[in-house]
Amino acid sequence: MLNVAIVGPGLVGSALIEQLVAHAQSPRFAALPIAVVGLINSKKMAVSPAPFTAASLADWKTAILGDKAAAAADLAQFAKQLSAIGGVTAVVDCTSSESVAQRYPEWLASGLHVVTPNKKAFSGDEALFRRIRDLSTASPGGPSVYHEATVGAGLPVLSTLSDLVRTGDRITRIEGVFSGTLSYLFNNFSTPDASGSSFSQCVAVAKASGYTEPDPRDDLNGMDVARKVTILARAAGLSAVGLDTLAVENIVPEPLRAVESADEFMARLPEFDAHFKALNEDALASGSVLRYVGSVDAVDPTRCCVRLSRFPHDHPFAALKGSDNIVAFTTERFPIPLIVQGAGAGAAVTAFGIFADLIKVCERFGVNSS
Repeated sequence: MLNVAIVGPGLVGSALIEQLVAHAQSPRFAALPIAVVGLINSKKMAVSPAPFTAASLADWKTAILGDKAAAAADLAQFAKQLSAIGGVTAVVDCTSSESVAQRYPEWLASGLHVVTPNKKAFSGDEALFRRIRDLSTASPGGPSVYHEATVGAGLPVLSTLSDLVRTGDRITRIEGVFSGTLSYLFNNFSTPDASGSSFSQCVAVAKASGYTEPDPRDDLNGMDVARKVTILARAAGLSAVGLDTLAVENIVPEPLRAVESADEFMARLPEFDAHFKALNEDALASGSVLRYVGSVDAVDPTRCCVRLSRFPHDHPFAALKGSDNIVAFTTERFPIPLIVQGAGAGAAVTAFGIFADLIKVCERFGVNSS
C-alpha cells in the first residue's frame, strides 16, 4: 500500500482526492494500492493509520478536517505521525508555498517521498535544490522526489526530458509556451488573419474566464514561466541557471507595475492597447504572430530567457489554440524538434500529473496489494 498525505487540499488537492477515490473503487487498485491517510490545510490536520474511507474523503472538509478528532495544523507533527505509520508514504504538496517547500529535505531525511506541483523548491534557492536532489538520489532504495506537474501540469514534459538525458542524448535547446494564461492571451490577440481583439479586451476576457491570477500582472510579469524554464534548465544539467540569471521580459507596461490594485491595472490597461497593437502589426507584417515563450539554451546557458517572440505562421507555436502549452526539444537525435503539446493547466490535468507520479513511486518501490 502506498500511503498518501496531502498538504493543501484546495482546488488541485480536491481533484486529486476525487481521482484517488475513483481509483480505489476500480479494478486497478489491486495492482496499484494507493490510499489517502493524511490531510492538512492551514488550520487543521488529520492522520490515520488506516486509509480514510471514500465517504469521508467525499466530504473531507467536514468529515475529516472538520471532525473533532482533527488537530491544529502543525507540519512537523504531521510528518512525524506519517513516519510512524510505516510502509511507503508519499507527501503530496499541493501548495505554492516557499516555506512548505523548504521542508522537503526534512521529509526526505525521515524516509517520506515527495510528490508535488509546487515549483518553489526546484526553481528557487540553488542550495535547497541541490540538497533535495542529493537526498533523493543518495541510494536506490531511498526516498524519492517527483514533480512532473511543476511544468506543463499533466503533460509529460519533465519525464520526456529525463528520458532524453538518461539515454545520453545531447540537449541543444528547449523552447515552449509554458503558461496557459499567456497562451490563451496571445492565441486570441495575435492571429494570422489579424482578427484578434485589443490586448486589454483579451486580458479582460481571460480574467473573467478564470485563466489569469486575480491580478493579471502576476501572469504578465513572466515569473511563472521563468520558474518553469529554471526547472527545465536544472533538469537538463544546467544547475547554474536560476531566476537571478534569466533574462525575463515583463510585458506589464511600466507605468502600471506599481499601481495599487488589480482593478486599477485593468481600468488603465486600455491606455496601452496602441503599444501592443503596434507590436502585433509589426509581427503580422513579417508573416508572424506573437507568442510568449521560455527558452533553455544548453549550448550557451547565458542565452536562457523568457520573452515575447515572433513565430512564422507555419511554426507549431503559431498554430496553438485555447490555453494549450507546447514544448519543443531540439537535441542531437531530434534535430527536428520533439514536440509535447496539450492542456498545461487546470485542476484535473494537474492532479493527473501528480497521480501519475504516485504510480511511479509505487512501481519504483514495489508497492502492491500484499
